[in-house]
Amino acid sequence: MRARQPKQLLLALLGELVLDRIGEPVRASVLLEVLEGAAITAPTARAMLDRMSRRGMLERVRVGREIAFALSDDTGDVLREAAVRVHAQHPFAPNGTGWTLVTFSVPENQRTIRHRLRATLAWEGFAPLRDGLWIAPGEVDLEAALEPLGDALAPHAVTAFRAEDLRAYPVSRSVREAWDIDAIRAEHERFLETWEAPGASDGAATAVSALVCLVADWLALLRADPRLPAEFMGDAWPAERSVAAYRARREELAALAEQEFAGLHARSFGTVPAPAVGGR
Repeated sequence: MRARQPKQLLLALLGELVLDRIGEPVRASVLLEVLEGAAITAPTARAMLDRMSRRGMLERVRVGREIAFALSDDTGDVLREAAVRVHAQHPFAPNGTGWTLVTFSVPENQRTIRHRLRATLAWEGFAPLRDGLWIAPGEVDLEAALEPLGDALAPHAVTAFRAEDLRAYPVSRSVREAWDIDAIRAEHERFLETWEAPGASDGAATAVSALVCLVADWLALLRADPRLPAEFMGDAWPAERSVAAYRARREELAALAEQEFAGLHARSFGTVPAPAVGGR
């Protein structure tokens, strides 16, 4: 099984199986069991849950003798925003033409805000072009993208504008300076190596753990691929194969994974749902 970051797996789990599906906190034991099936040890998972709770990403509550976790409002908003691209019809195609350019200024003592801003820009396809200047292909809805940052950004901290190439000085000349096209291709190939074969699970023992691994890898691939126009991507670009592989594996896993997770959650509260039909 390939190595994955615990936080990526947990966010995949929360976005796929908890967000807008389960209205009460999820017990830590349930989260730990799913993550253990994705090769994350219990001590590592507990430490990660504690960190996310301290940072306000999760709300920690006590249910009986056990700890449970609920999504914070901000984390829920971020996951809903990510879901738009996760389920997009053409997730690797640019939105519109031209380029979106951004500059920003965040004080040195606000490193957390700066990190969140950079992470948001990277998710939206931006890359640094020059000192203090970031670029993304197409027409990025920056207002929606930065909404989860709310009042954390000072007024006028971000300046953004759209651009079209000038014939004598095309922005396209700088594409390979801003993005490593070969590295992006390698991320697609790695995803395909793991998930293209029918029935692939990357060694996960249950459907729910396999689905969490699949979605975590898909999120990582979406983050790695900035949706550059096709003319920059070379021959036989593998993006469409990646889309087909993701959708096929998700179709195989989703229903049973939802039943497995519902069963884990119900049993943690002493109730038993209707039995799942079939199995892996």
